[in-house]
Amino acid sequence: MTLTVTGHRASAARTVSVARAYRFELVKLFSSWRVRLLVLACWIVPALFVAAVSQQSSLPVDTLFGRWMHATGWAGPLVTLGFSGAWALPLLTSVVAGDVFASEDRLGTWRHLLVAVRSPRRIFAAKALASLTAILLLVVGLVASSTVGGIVAVGNQPLVGLDGHTLAPSDAAGKVLLAWLCVLAPTLALAAIGLLGSVALGRSPMGLLLPVLVALAMQLAQMLPLPVAVRLALPGYAFIAWNGLFTDPAQLGPLLIGIAVALVWAVTATALAYLLFLRRDFTNLNDDGSGRRAVTAGVLPLAGLLAVTVAVVATATPATGSGIEQAKVQRSLATAFAHLYRLQAEELNRPAVTEAQLRATAACTKGSVAVGAHGPGNDWRCVISWHLPDVQATGTAVYQLDIAADGRFVADGDGPKEVNGYFLLRAPTGDAPNPLWQFDGNVELLAATPKG
Repeated sequence: MTLTVTGHRASAARTVSVARAYRFELVKLFSSWRVRLLVLACWIVPALFVAAVSQQSSLPVDTLFGRWMHATGWAGPLVTLGFSGAWALPLLTSVVAGDVFASEDRLGTWRHLLVAVRSPRRIFAAKALASLTAILLLVVGLVASSTVGGIVAVGNQPLVGLDGHTLAPSDAAGKVLLAWLCVLAPTLALAAIGLLGSVALGRSPMGLLLPVLVALAMQLAQMLPLPVAVRLALPGYAFIAWNGLFTDPAQLGPLLIGIAVALVWAVTATALAYLLFLRRDFTNLNDDGSGRRAVTAGVLPLAGLLAVTVAVVATATPATGSGIEQAKVQRSLATAFAHLYRLQAEELNRPAVTEAQLRATAACTKGSVAVGAHGPGNDWRCVISWHLPDVQATGTAVYQLDIAADGRFVADGDGPKEVNGYFLLRAPTGDAPNPLWQFDGNVELLAATPKG
């Protein structure tokens, strides 16, 4: 009896818990010079970038909220978010999650790790959790650094949203934080794809590059005139759908769908990586992944998942085609113009006017199409009409619109000059361009088409 109990205690002592293996993996992960360099860059570079750009005379106006970097410190973290979703976050997931299993193949340390931990399941859990922790630390660094850089360089000023309404600094802070939280879902999806590539492809460099390649493919797809259902079904759509938080009311439909799709991809890819890892023969040093295994256990299941999500989104959402329709464009443009007209009147010290009093409307054409115009393009032309209290004449202004496939548009004033031409106004933060000259907007792809 004594020998039996002693044997059980010795066996339990040799068992390494997930928590202990997790701590070991964290130490090993952060001992890598690449990860240390990424941590340093994420916590320092965004602050320097935002502070430097905010002091320049020329701003990145082609980037969402870039034109407001002179006016408020809250534009900086949003510009950083746009860049991170396209480039930084895919790179981070590749370096961390895409290499966490492949590094053991390159070093030939699998058998030593199995002897120490004694459980492939605990090894997988520890490595996945360590990768997640490192990625979260890097994302927190991007948020904190870019926010501090913007607030210190420009100040805690109100932020103008994508429909022209003004957000108080406290509201802007909450929306910025929520936007960064929303992009964690597609980041987790890319991280899971990185885990799958690291397990399936072993020491092959393709496993390390897989999240970046997937992100690049999704960016290219978003530039194409795809149906809105296909666009929303891509796991990276939440990287751009966060802009819906900065309208009033918030355009939450595409964002919530994008988050749900990304989380489904994250769970599915992680499960595939787990099952593939448990089936691996660790006694064979040459068994470090194969192209056939990557196709059967990775590409085909994820392709099937994409087909399913497209079918579900197409069935559950009301929008058809591109989702960009004439009535939606006119409504979005008129709303943004009314909000920004109030801002211009305030900066010119004119009598205050409300959106209801303005009764702004828009009439848009696309190329030579006057009725039923739809789809993205830079050939949209719109005429805005509005009314002022106690003024009989109707005001009009012309805008050229460049609408991207994801619904974001840039409105460029085309006269009259005194309304939407380029001139400087005295803003609270100093001289600023006329807010009605050029501005960004967003067409809600899933919104019901307005009648009339």
